[in-house]
Amino acid sequence: MVQFGTNPIAWANDDDQSIGADIPTERILDEAGRQIGFDGIENGHRWPEDPVELRETLGAYGLKFISGWYSTELLTRSLEDEIAAFQPHLAKLKENGCKVCVTCETSNAIHSDPTIPVNDKPSLSADEMAAFGAKIEEFAKYMESEGISLAYHHHMGTIVESPEEIDAFMAATGPATKLLFDAGHCFFGGGNPEEVLAKHIDRVAHFHAKNVRPAVAERVRKDRMSFIQGVISGAFTVPGDQEGAVDFKPLLTQLAAKGYDGWIVIEAEQDPNVRNPLLYQTLGLATLKRLAKETGLI
Repeated sequence: MVQFGTNPIAWANDDDQSIGADIPTERILDEAGRQIGFDGIENGHRWPEDPVELRETLGAYGLKFISGWYSTELLTRSLEDEIAAFQPHLAKLKENGCKVCVTCETSNAIHSDPTIPVNDKPSLSADEMAAFGAKIEEFAKYMESEGISLAYHHHMGTIVESPEEIDAFMAATGPATKLLFDAGHCFFGGGNPEEVLAKHIDRVAHFHAKNVRPAVAERVRKDRMSFIQGVISGAFTVPGDQEGAVDFKPLLTQLAAKGYDGWIVIEAEQDPNVRNPLLYQTLGLATLKRLAKETGLI
């Protein structure tokens, strides 16, 4: 069954916690759950670390804990050390009945550094990607043994950003490693979302419905802005925003044809002082539900 969720970064950013710092946690939960009506919400720095308290806190607002970003450091530490570091996050996922773990390698990522242009992201050689993919696959097999699918998040400012890097990563990993397809990061990273999704849809386990304002994204590249500067400038937005360039109907059509039954999450960080989260998230959910019905996804 397809469910619709959001991410608290629309209200309070995780990479730059000063963004939205004045918004009370209770307002985030009330707007997401009681007012807008999302089924669930992803992880954020505001949520309790205790797995049971997390479930109860979100549940009080009618929200499920969907999953959450887990930062791997497999380029710099062993698989055994990664598994050990993962245990607190795994406990949260299992207590909350999560089926996927949003995963991204961050040992050398630059997306959270406001001083580094997103253009200067790290990259791997073919041999390095093959070695990294082999370690991720082993980590994914471990998650699989615990009843969780590793959903790798291709992301701006990381080693898997461009469509070519997505292809290389997917080729370097095996069937245990799934893909979190993010329409916005795909577009911003130079890809055609319809083409990239079609190529890898058999391994897609999680879907982020992020939109992009192309004029802002182009300025981020041209002016050598950081990822955070791009966020504050409004590079991302929600489905249904007429300033956005991503057409979500063909993407949901593909998901429907494959019988996708996971989460569709609006993960679109914006400056809440400029773009009201309640209004934008309401627009995004209404758009996705309409398109989901039109395409037969729901």
